Amino acid sequence: MAPLRGAKRRKRQPVEPSPAEALPMTQPVASDWWGAFSRRLAAGQLSKECESFESVFKMSRKTFDYLCSLVKGDFMRKGRSIRNFRFGDKVILDVEDQVAVALLRMTTGESLMAIGTCFGMNHSSISHITWKFLECLEERAAGHLKWPDPEEMATIKAKFEKLQGLPNCCGAIDTTHILMCSSTQPNSSVWVDCENRNSMVLQAVVDPDLRFRDVVSGWPGSLDNSCILRTSGFYRLCQKGARLDGKMELPEESLGPLVGEYIVGNASYPLLPWLMTPYQEHDLSPEKADFNKRHAAARMVVQGALANLKERWQVLKGELWRPDKHRLPRIIYACCLLSNIMIDLEDPERDGMPASQDHDDGYRQQVCNVEDDDGVTQRDLLCQHAGRLGNNLPG
Repeated sequence: MAPLRGAKRRKRQPVEPSPAEALPMTQPVASDWWGAFSRRLAAGQLSKECESFESVFKMSRKTFDYLCSLVKGDFMRKGRSIRNFRFGDKVILDVEDQVAVALLRMTTGESLMAIGTCFGMNHSSISHITWKFLECLEERAAGHLKWPDPEEMATIKAKFEKLQGLPNCCGAIDTTHILMCSSTQPNSSVWVDCENRNSMVLQAVVDPDLRFRDVVSGWPGSLDNSCILRTSGFYRLCQKGARLDGKMELPEESLGPLVGEYIVGNASYPLLPWLMTPYQEHDLSPEKADFNKRHAAARMVVQGALANLKERWQVLKGELWRPDKHRLPRIIYACCLLSNIMIDLEDPERDGMPASQDHDDGYRQQVCNVEDDDGVTQRDLLCQHAGRLGNNLPG
């Protein structure tokens, strides 16, 4: 999976954590580190909530320690020495300080200048620290965002069937707009979306636990969801059968048609054998209305994941970035990685389903009328199956 479009990636191959590295294995950060850092934060008045570590970073200390353990080796290599950065009082930033500074940029969305002023540092130093952290995260945490292996996929499908009554469902797909500041660049109009805003689009496939399983970003807001899907690596893999190629027999369809693996998406997507969209005609039959109800319930996971992503990582909200197809996609990808890490570590500070799932406030529903014949057949088969389950969603 290539999560970024047009990004200039580092030559070194990503290093994925082994199962043994799924939890922090290093010694906890010294107990007095947070005390010293919180005093600096309070003095700089960057955050009004410095009472606890969790209120500032929106994650547990366990997750923070794990992030430090991931990047520490890279931070200490020649050419990346922590001696290069000092607070305004000349105290050297250690690894924990640098990770904390980078996370503040991500969680608060404050400008480089504001964070630099808080710690008596030049904004260019804050930028360097943040990018160093993001680069290390891309290399060391890539294993936290990957397509499920067969065992994981079996669990995912079982959860979707138990909760929504949709057999062989492997995920939910949606897009969200990341707003950017206006640009005077000659080709800036390509970033203007249907709501006359400058934006970059993130496409994500999410599992029932709100974990990102496939992401692609970098496409300008002027493109619709169907176009972004068809230009993605995910689409190409599915079309050639490298993904979503498993089939199952429904209990009531012995020796009948098999149901292929699929994901669910809203009406902005084409109906394909591996992408189920809702029925759009008027005056739906009770069976089709029930299917649409189950379909909408399954899509809630991707809506919730995208809403949480923007709410937790405030750097993705507002209009702080110029249209940049190289840097902004990497920030978006890093935020998805961090969200998955919190889920994988069962961080108690992670959010469940948010109260509001409107991650694209002010954007109208797109509609795609493309329907593949095999997709129509599969959707009707699933609709008939759902009808046999009754009108109530599984609990």
